[in-house]
Amino acid sequence: MVAVWLFMVAGMILIMIALGGATRLTGSGLSIMEWAPLMGALPPWSEAEWQRLFGLYQKIPQYELVNHGFGLDGFKQIFWLEWAHRLWGRLIGLAFAVPLVWFWATGRISRALRPRLAVLFLLGGLQGGVGWFMVASGFLPDRTSVSPYRLVIHLTLALVLYSAIVWTGLMVLHPWRDKGRKRSALDHLALISAVLVGLTIVAGGFVAGLHAGLDYNTFPLMDGALVPAGYADLHPFVQNLAENVAAVQFNHRLLATLTLVCVTTTVAVGWRGPCGTALSRALIAAGCAVALQYALGIATLLLVVPIGLATLHQAGAVVLLTTQLLLLHVLRRAACGQMRQDAPCSIH
Repeated sequence: MVAVWLFMVAGMILIMIALGGATRLTGSGLSIMEWAPLMGALPPWSEAEWQRLFGLYQKIPQYELVNHGFGLDGFKQIFWLEWAHRLWGRLIGLAFAVPLVWFWATGRISRALRPRLAVLFLLGGLQGGVGWFMVASGFLPDRTSVSPYRLVIHLTLALVLYSAIVWTGLMVLHPWRDKGRKRSALDHLALISAVLVGLTIVAGGFVAGLHAGLDYNTFPLMDGALVPAGYADLHPFVQNLAENVAAVQFNHRLLATLTLVCVTTTVAVGWRGPCGTALSRALIAAGCAVALQYALGIATLLLVVPIGLATLHQAGAVVLLTTQLLLLHVLRRAACGQMRQDAPCSIH
């Protein structure tokens, strides 16, 4: 029951990340200019309240420079998406807190697990504060979107929280005891793959923050070259990694390609060795997820970032991360003698 609960919360976080991508793509994230954790759960019901909120929005640069004159009906369209995004975050908090109290009170959570779950709950609350910290950056003069740096911080914390909840759920469902055995080459490959997936998603956050996907819409070349001419235009050089459109997009492409190669290599190495059904399924899931995600990334780029496809690409990144966590857990169980690993890779 505890594992199912954790996986359900993780699923809600996955949806939350996709919703966050949609709000960014549609420019909806700046439509609500008030931080009201409790009262903000209620939508505006009167015309006077709608006019008040619209009046606040009309004072920020995004309205003046991007959406000037689109009227109350246009404001309502972007408002409802951001409101749903925030409401979903509140629901995640309830979905975590209420069962946590019940499981804790009824003794269904071990003493060793309680501190970890408490920390995860606090991280979830922190994520809400970081979300407002990110949104507030979009209200600054001459800004029409949020700070890429704050966006990446918000995304990274979401990934950390999601990964920790998924891993905890896997540990509750299939616990293992570390017997101190040395890790194999496959273990190291799987770990490197997981790290590359995380780095690629973070790099994608900078692409999103700079709207870098709207430029260099060819593949594999960028403006006719493998490495774009403007890669190192900013000084100092480190500034290019987060603020130069050409460099940010190239880095994301490079990391995505390295991820594809590493995950595919991991699957190939794992498939050649002895493994049981659980490992073979994890390998298949990882291989399919990385191939689909890479294809989604190319399609999103070539089609100049359509909202639906780009949102699917962001959700696919989290799915790919999930397969890497699953693979790591299955391999660790096998290394600790908790699984049989003496059959050829196949699914029956």
